[in-house]
Amino acid sequence: MAALSPAGINLQRLIALRAIVLLGGVAAAWTARAYLDVQLPLPLLYAVLMTLLAIDVLSWWRLRWRARVTDVELFAHLVIDVVALTVVFFYTGGSANPFTPLYLLPLTLTAAALPGLYTWSMAALTVACYSMLFFHYVPLPGAHAGHRDEFALHVVGMWLGFIMSAGLIAYFAVKMAHTLRERDRLRAQMREQQLKHERVLALGTLAAGAAHELGTPLSTMAVLAQDLSPRTATRAKLDTLREQIERCKGILSGISAAAGEMRPESGRALPVDEYLAEIVSRWRGLRPGTAIRHDAAGVRPAPRILAEQTLSQAVLNILNNAADASPQSIELQARWSDTVLTLEVRDHGAGLSPAVESRVGEPFFTTKGAEGMGLGLFLAHAAIERLGGSVRLYNHADGGACCCLTLPLTALSVAA
Repeated sequence: MAALSPAGINLQRLIALRAIVLLGGVAAAWTARAYLDVQLPLPLLYAVLMTLLAIDVLSWWRLRWRARVTDVELFAHLVIDVVALTVVFFYTGGSANPFTPLYLLPLTLTAAALPGLYTWSMAALTVACYSMLFFHYVPLPGAHAGHRDEFALHVVGMWLGFIMSAGLIAYFAVKMAHTLRERDRLRAQMREQQLKHERVLALGTLAAGAAHELGTPLSTMAVLAQDLSPRTATRAKLDTLREQIERCKGILSGISAAAGEMRPESGRALPVDEYLAEIVSRWRGLRPGTAIRHDAAGVRPAPRILAEQTLSQAVLNILNNAADASPQSIELQARWSDTVLTLEVRDHGAGLSPAVESRVGEPFFTTKGAEGMGLGLFLAHAAIERLGGSVRLYNHADGGACCCLTLPLTALSVAA
C-alpha cells in the first residue's frame, strides 16, 4: 500500500467509524421493531445500510491504489453519509426522529479534518437537510399520536438548537484549525532556523577551535624562524618547521572538509577507548614537550561512538589549557560506562584563584595575557553543552587545577 496522505488517513478512520455506525443502525432498527413495536420500513432501511456497507468496502479497496486521497474525495464521502442519514430520517419521522443530532457527526469530522471552506459547506448542507425534514417526511404510524402541540414546539426547539450548534462548531472549529495550522507553520520554521543555527555553531566552533589550535604550531614556527640563519639552519630545525607547517595545513583542510558536510559535527564510528587514544596521540604531536599520563578504564567492549570533530576540538582545547598551566606534565583520566563518559584533565600548576574560578569559561577571558584569546574553555563549554554534557573546573586537592568533562553517550552513540 502506498503512503497515505493526511486525507487518506482520515478516510481510513472514516471507514472504521462508518462500520461502527452501520452496526449500531442495524441494532437500533432491530430493537425498535422487536421490542418497542415501532413500525419501521425495514427493507428500505436495510437497503440504505447495505449501500453504505458497499461504499465502505469499496473505500477500503480504493485505499490500496497508488493515487492519493484528496480533500475533495474525503468531503464527498462525508456528503454521502449526510445523504444516507437524510434518507433514513425521511422515512422514519423526519425532524421528530430522536437521532437527528447525528448530523453533527459528519460536521464535526469535516471541521477536524478539512479546511474552513469545507466546514462551512458541510454546515450549510446539514442545516438544509434538517430543515427539509422539518417540512417533508414520512411520519411513523402512531409514533406521536398521544403528543400534543407542545411536542411540535419541542421539535422546533431541536431544529433551532441544531442550527446554533452547527454554526458554533463551524465558526470555532475553523478558527481553531487556523490557529493549529499557524502553530505548525511557526514550529516548522523555528525547527529549520534551529538546524541552521546548529550548523553555524558547529562550523564556528570548528573554525575558532582550529584558530586556537593553530597558535601552538605558529608560535613554534615563529621561534624557529627567529633562530634560523644560514649558519644555524640545521636539518632538525628545518624538519620541525616543515612538520609544523604540515600540521597547520591539516587543520585548515579539516575545516574546509567539515564546511562541506551536511553535519559538520559528524565523524567516524570508533570505540571510546580507541577514540581517546587517537586524541591523545594527536595532542602529543601538537605538544611534544609536555608529558601526558593517560589512564583509561570502563566497560568492555567499549561502546562505539561517533568521533565528533567538535568534541575532539573541545578535548584538545582543554588539554592545551592544562599544558599551558603545567608545561612539564599533565594527567588525563577517562572513565566510561555504557551511557556516560567522564574525562578529568589535571595540571600541576598554581591552581585557580577565586577571581579566575568565578569567570572561567567566559568568552575572551584569559590569564595568558596577549598570547591567549580566551576562547578555549568557552568553545569547549559550547561544544559539550550542545551534546548534553557539562564541564566543571576546580582546584584539585593535591594541587593544580582539574577540568572534569561529563558527557552522555546517547547523543554520540552509533545507533542514534
